[in-house]
Amino acid sequence: MCGIALVRLRKPLEYYIEKYGTPAYGARKMYLLMHKQHNRGQNGVGVACTKLDMPAGQQYMYRYRSVKEQPIEDIFGKINEKFRALNKKSSKKRKDINWIKENVPFAAEVLMGHLRYGTHGGNSKYNCHPFLRQNNWRSRNLTVAGNFNLTNVDELFNKLIELGQHPKEKVDTVLVMEKIGHFLDEANQEIFDKYKDDHSNAEITRLIEEKLDIRRVLERSCRDFDGGYTMTGIIGHGASFVARDPHGIRPAYFYADDEVVVAASEKPAIKTAFNVDYDQIKEIPPAHALIVDKKGDYKVEQFLEPKTQTSCTFERIYFSRGSDPEIYTERKRLGQLLVPQVLKAIDYDLENTVFSFIPNTAETSFLGLMQGIEEHLVDYRKKMILEGKVTDPVELDKILSMRPRVEKLAIKDAKLRTFIADDAHRDDLVAHVYDTTYEVVKKGLDTLVLIDDSIVRGTTLEKSILRILDKLSPKKIIIVSSAPQIRFPDCYGIDMSKMGAFVAFRAVSALLKESGRENLMDELLEKINYKIYNKEEGEANFVNELYEHFTDEQISRKIAEIVKSHDIKADVEVIYQTVENLHVACPKHEGDWYFTGDYPTKGGNRVVNRAFVNYMKGSLARAY
Repeated sequence: MCGIALVRLRKPLEYYIEKYGTPAYGARKMYLLMHKQHNRGQNGVGVACTKLDMPAGQQYMYRYRSVKEQPIEDIFGKINEKFRALNKKSSKKRKDINWIKENVPFAAEVLMGHLRYGTHGGNSKYNCHPFLRQNNWRSRNLTVAGNFNLTNVDELFNKLIELGQHPKEKVDTVLVMEKIGHFLDEANQEIFDKYKDDHSNAEITRLIEEKLDIRRVLERSCRDFDGGYTMTGIIGHGASFVARDPHGIRPAYFYADDEVVVAASEKPAIKTAFNVDYDQIKEIPPAHALIVDKKGDYKVEQFLEPKTQTSCTFERIYFSRGSDPEIYTERKRLGQLLVPQVLKAIDYDLENTVFSFIPNTAETSFLGLMQGIEEHLVDYRKKMILEGKVTDPVELDKILSMRPRVEKLAIKDAKLRTFIADDAHRDDLVAHVYDTTYEVVKKGLDTLVLIDDSIVRGTTLEKSILRILDKLSPKKIIIVSSAPQIRFPDCYGIDMSKMGAFVAFRAVSALLKESGRENLMDELLEKINYKIYNKEEGEANFVNELYEHFTDEQISRKIAEIVKSHDIKADVEVIYQTVENLHVACPKHEGDWYFTGDYPTKGGNRVVNRAFVNYMKGSLARAY
């Protein structure tokens, strides 16, 4: 779930020097946009820029990438070093815009940033966006960065080979770059051929930069893509774009005024960097692109046919910053909607229940849960008093003063690094990543209720959290997930691609075995292999058939058994959000394939079916 940022200065660089006192205005805004989206990717960072109207012989495109422990600081430290060196120059040079543009790398009008969340491949700086496709003609140069995963890499690879190309790698980043680059070259050539008889080559170069139809380039490039994407690009002459997939799976927002056009993956980053109101920040619609031409004029254009919008709900539950007002409200609502299930699980005994949350991203849904519990208490008090069931003053005081017991029970020790341990001792170290608060739980009496944003693999619960909480000697531990059961792989940008890793799938496998129906998995394998042979594996998600044999509650009970190791003394229960309530809380975001198996593209169906085949073969290979 990567993050992108684009800054386009709409006025000459000297304007920003005059108004803001620095040629680093664009770079500083890019730093803020990146810093406020660091939650989207810590595996690496890259920035690139393009300078407008540079004389021939002068470099006009720059790129820095880093995978250091603090990559944003590493990159912008290098950028700021150049600006600090400028400050030591004479007053005359500090005001000489031509000298600045020729000598300070990121004193530029168009800037792009990317935060990498690695879902596959290595973790070197060469895996980091942006990627460059260089050429001696400005309008054929291309810089691309994106938040995307494509599911049909083999198909795209073969199409490039059919064109006569020889791609250096079979990965979606390279294929996206070459696909857009190919049609960018064709668009250049078409304009050249149109004017070659009546104009000089130099004149045609200017005409190409004026008349290049970026919308058409994107239409021709992206029509074969299967996946979720927000892609940003800069063309060498200074035009830029941000394109969003037809289903709107990945997020994209923009803001524009007379000084800048800016785009990012999240609204809070734009608000903070430019101090604007949220209602001034617009969403780029699915199948549309924000296109900024060389002059700085912008428009939002449709480049493909929009499809049913299935924006990713995991953005709302976990990935995006919770400071976005809509996301904050949605996360609180997710917690609030869990109240009936939680009250039933604790048998309405609030006196002997302690509430808490894990990890920090679950704090907002925890607030919603507590708000719902408080509302239940208000109704309870009102009912007891109105029905005349409380006559004793002492009992009345007790009811009126009753409050949910809230404590901080799970504390993450961020400084503990499990990677330094060998395999034999890693589990013991993982068990101590979380610490707890002692002497706040009544031993043998209290039930602990802890809410998490989601439960994917169940490993942290099994190896760490439950063991830590069990040391408090509670009667029962209830883990509540603000997300529904994660049952299926993601293939649009989240690192959840192997069936065997999902605790929900492990639970279904165990239930099939216990009920003597293991043969259903073998039958499904045979069915999917037949579909693959006939190239029909994209027509449906066949793995869903396994889940249809059990209720949500049966699967949740089995998950509780799986994550409860033999040495845990307390009873353990796991409660999940329902899919119905997920959509009540997040009504504008229908993308729920990891919970329901309803993939928006055929590529998603192919991925889940192939992931099941890999699981049955014992292969750890990614399914796309």
